[in-house]
Amino acid sequence: MKVKIEEGCIACGACESFCPDVFKVEDVATVNDANVAANEDSVREAADACPVSVITIEE
Repeated sequence: MKVKIEEGCIACGACESFCPDVFKVEDVATVNDANVAANEDSVREAADACPVSVITIEE
């Protein structure tokens, strides 16, 4: 699984609240690729919760 944050992140923190091992929010969200495989379900939940739909997942 590959996870990307597209342009338009509003830094709301939703992704980080669902999956803090993968997402970190400062000015915008960033992805810790090393932790994605162990947290795939939480990553999907975070993507679904993103209010601006900027988290993309490639299987």
